[in-house]
Amino acid sequence: MKPTYLLCLALALAACGRAQNIGQPPKLTSPRQTAEFVAMTNPPLEIPVDSGRPEAAASLWAGATTSSLISDRRASTRGDILTVVIQIDDKAEISNSSGRSRSANDKLSMPNMVGIPQRLSPKLPEGASFDDLADASSSSNYKGSGNISRRDKLTLRVAATVIDMLPNGTLQISGTQEVRVNFELRELTVSGFVRPGDIDRNNEIAYDRIAGARISYGGRGQITDVQQPRYGQQIADILLPY
Repeated sequence: MKPTYLLCLALALAACGRAQNIGQPPKLTSPRQTAEFVAMTNPPLEIPVDSGRPEAAASLWAGATTSSLISDRRASTRGDILTVVIQIDDKAEISNSSGRSRSANDKLSMPNMVGIPQRLSPKLPEGASFDDLADASSSSNYKGSGNISRRDKLTLRVAATVIDMLPNGTLQISGTQEVRVNFELRELTVSGFVRPGDIDRNNEIAYDRIAGARISYGGRGQITDVQQPRYGQQIADILLPY
C-alpha cells in the first residue's frame, strides 16, 4: 500500500471520530467503567470478629466499626471514598541578563633591524614597507536577557476512591469527574498515593499531601476542538525545520 493511501486512511479514521459528535454533545464515560467502581465492588475480604458464633447475631454490639457513631470515618481501606481539595495558586518569576565584550588591537612594524628592512624594502612590491608590517584589530560584543513570568491558579474539589493499599499501608487513590455544559465536556482526574494519617477528620486531603500526584483538568467538545490546530498543521510543525 502506498504511503499516500495510508495517509488518506489515517485522515479518514480521524474524521470518523469527530463525525460522531456532529450535532450532539460528547458522551459521558460510564461510572461503571472506572477503576473506582472496580475498587468499590471488589473490596478485600473481611472476617467478622464473631464469626462462627450464632449468638453474635442477637448481640446489640456489632464487631464492625463502620456502624459505630464514634468510629473513625476517614478512608482507610480499598473502596473507601475521600475528598481531594485542590487549591493551586503558584506564581513564578525569573529574570536574568548577561553581557560580554572584548576588544583587541595588534600592530607590528620593523623600521630597523640590523639594516635588513633597508636592504629588502627596494625589492618589495610598490606600496609595501616594513614600517607597517602588520596591523590587526578585533572586537566582539554579546548581550543576552531572559524573563519568565507564570501564574497558575486552580480551585477544585473532587471525590476520590481508594483503589489499592500498598504493603506499607500507603493508600493509592484515583478520582474522576465529568461535567457537561451544552456541547463542552470538562474532565477532572486526580490520582496518587496518600498516607492515612494525612487525611483530616473531615475525610479530606490537600493535593500537596499526595505523593506522585497526577492532576488533569481539561475537556473535549466543540470549543476544545476549535482551539486545537489541525492534524496537517501539527505534522508540518514536527517535520519542517524552520
